[in-house]
Amino acid sequence: MNKTILVAEDEETISRVLTVYLKHEGYEVQHAFDGLEAAAKFKEHTQDLVLLDVMLPELDGWGVLEEIRKSSACLVIMLTALGDIDYKLKGLNQGADDYISKPFVGEEVIARINAVLRRSSNVLESDDQRQFGNLSIHTESRVVKVDGESVFLTPKDLSLLLFLADRPNRTFTRDELLAQVWGMDYEGSDRAVDLAVKRIRHELSGWSQEYGEIRTFRGLGYQFSVYEK
Repeated sequence: MNKTILVAEDEETISRVLTVYLKHEGYEVQHAFDGLEAAAKFKEHTQDLVLLDVMLPELDGWGVLEEIRKSSACLVIMLTALGDIDYKLKGLNQGADDYISKPFVGEEVIARINAVLRRSSNVLESDDQRQFGNLSIHTESRVVKVDGESVFLTPKDLSLLLFLADRPNRTFTRDELLAQVWGMDYEGSDRAVDLAVKRIRHELSGWSQEYGEIRTFRGLGYQFSVYEK
């Protein structure tokens, strides 16, 4: 079955151009021309990815992203004409998977979409459940639980956690994590790693530190540290 992409873009010309490129690649396309419509369509239909313009009327892209992240780990790529790095970091911090600055060419958008979808499907092949005290990680189903309760993580944050947890007590630099989790074609800031770790730590706040933690080694990187009991 073809993957479905929601294009949330208020400029009809840009929306039409994106639709042509996406359909040519075999994607199913749905449209929204303001933020409220985007949020409603996301709830009504199953999406594999959302192309989300920041400057939408009625409800801006940040508001739509917040609504999406309340209930879903769906892939989201932000479209923005804003070149300020603070806006890009804001999107990554709120759980966006990538961003594309306007103006852009259709081929770039397709390449970035394909890369994000490809990275999100790069799951570990082990069927095992890994147990770290009160933290359990089911690698095949990509389910993370603390004290038996499921933890919500975005696809990128989950991929980062799976990568680190599969290699306990090993330290990785930001560049190594970007290459392994975000991919060699990632063009954003290495701050994306810091923000992802911050979100993961927040979601795993109930994980008892007597069993383990995600540690920061200044000047070196990050480690999924496991302590013997």
